[in-house]
Amino acid sequence: MVKTKPRFAVFFALLLLTVGTGVAANVAIADTEVPPPPDVSGIPADAEVTDSGLASRVLTEPEEVVEGARVQDWVIIRYHSWTTDGEVFDSSIARKQALKTPVSLLVPGLREALGMMSPGEKRRLWIPGELAYKGSEGKPQGMLVFDLELARTLRHPDTPNDVAAPPAGAEVLKNGLASKVLAAGTGTRQPKPRDTVVVHYSGWTTDGEMFDSSVLKGEPAEFPLNAVIKGWTIGLGLMVEGEKRRLWIPEKLAYRGQEGKPQGMLIFDVELIEIK
Repeated sequence: MVKTKPRFAVFFALLLLTVGTGVAANVAIADTEVPPPPDVSGIPADAEVTDSGLASRVLTEPEEVVEGARVQDWVIIRYHSWTTDGEVFDSSIARKQALKTPVSLLVPGLREALGMMSPGEKRRLWIPGELAYKGSEGKPQGMLVFDLELARTLRHPDTPNDVAAPPAGAEVLKNGLASKVLAAGTGTRQPKPRDTVVVHYSGWTTDGEMFDSSVLKGEPAEFPLNAVIKGWTIGLGLMVEGEKRRLWIPEKLAYRGQEGKPQGMLIFDVELIEIK
C-alpha cells in the first residue's frame, strides 16, 4: 500500500506463551508481587473441564457473549501464569503491558480457552502439560495455571471470493483499476492526491494470500495519498468518507515487480474513515 512498506511482518513479544521452542524461557518479571491463587496446585471441583482436559472457571463475566477467537484471529490479552507450586513464570500484568498476538502462535490450551471467551471476560485456566509445552526443554513443565483476560479480539478478515479477477459488476477505469462499492459513504468530499487520509484496509494477492491488514493491527492507518502506490491514490480518490470499497489494482499501478513486494494484481478492501 505505502510505497516504502515491506511485506506484512509480525512484530510482537511472544514471551512464553508460544508453541515454538526458540523463545527464551526466562522472562524478566517486574517487581510487582503476583501472589498465586489458593487453587493453583490442582483443579477445583467447581471448574469446567473440556474433553481435552482443559479446566477453567469464569472470574469475570463479559458484558456480551460473542463468538470466541478463531485460530486465524489475533487477540489482545492480559495474564498472570504460575506453575502448580505457585511460582510465577510469566505475567503481562506485572509488566503493565498487554500482549497482542496471533491465536495460532499460542499453546493449544490457550487457543482452546480463547475460543470459549468473549472480550472483557476473565478466566482461571488449568492447562495440562500435553496442552502446554509437552516437556519441551527450557519450558515450564506439567500443568500450568493462568488468570487470563481477553481484552479484545481482532478478527482476521475473510478472503473475498472474487480476488482472482474483478467481477462482472465492478467499475473498471481506462488505466485498468477496478473497484466495487461495499458500503455507501456518509460524506460528500473525495480526497485529493495531497490530502492525508485515515483508513482501515486489508490486502490480498490473487491467490487469496493476505499480505497486510490494518484491521489485524487493531488501529487504522494514516498517510498522505501522494505517498502510496498509484492504485491507492486513484482508488481512494473515488471514495467519500465512510465508504467501503474493494479495489483490484493491476501490477502497473501497484509495485510493478519490485523485489520483496507483493507481485501481480493486488486486491484491497478499504474503508475511508476520514479526510484530514
